[in-house]
Amino acid sequence: MICPNWQYLRTLDSDLENVTRYVDINPDNFRTFSIEFVRLILAAGSEIDVVAKLLCGKIDPSKSCKNINDYRKIIIGKYPKFHTMIIDVPQYEMQLVPWGPWGNNTNPDWWTAYNDVKHQRDTHFRDANLQNTINAVAGLYIMILYLHREDNQRKKLNMTTLLSADRYSNGVRWASADHYEIPDDN
Repeated sequence: MICPNWQYLRTLDSDLENVTRYVDINPDNFRTFSIEFVRLILAAGSEIDVVAKLLCGKIDPSKSCKNINDYRKIIIGKYPKFHTMIIDVPQYEMQLVPWGPWGNNTNPDWWTAYNDVKHQRDTHFRDANLQNTINAVAGLYIMILYLHREDNQRKKLNMTTLLSADRYSNGVRWASADHYEIPDDN
């Protein structure tokens, strides 16, 4: 498999699309929680851990990265605009900035929710909600775009295929704002 992280994102995206048959992606539903959102946020957060470690290793193999705070320092050190990347969800007329808090040297609320659900599900089950889940999946999308940006630029991979306009009309589809430009490529 050329890019297993991309394939995994595609699977999560498909699963999230299936959930929209029951819970519409709408701010009125952001606090809706479910066991399916538990599964999706845990899967997305776990994959972010994997991809972030790979990205950090690519940036500086000599640095240790054990947690989200290490990831933030290493990634923002190399890509200072990483946290500004906007994700469009055209079908729902939404824009997400899942890593925005990294600009203030803090972690996103959805990341805290992921960890709380992972470690203390009995008291944080409600944090596995629609809002945290879509931000986690969008956060994973950004991590993967940065990890594979050179291959994508050289057209070895086309990471916009799943997310292109021909699929916007059906289900949850993500697109980086500004026509797929990665902010640090400008």
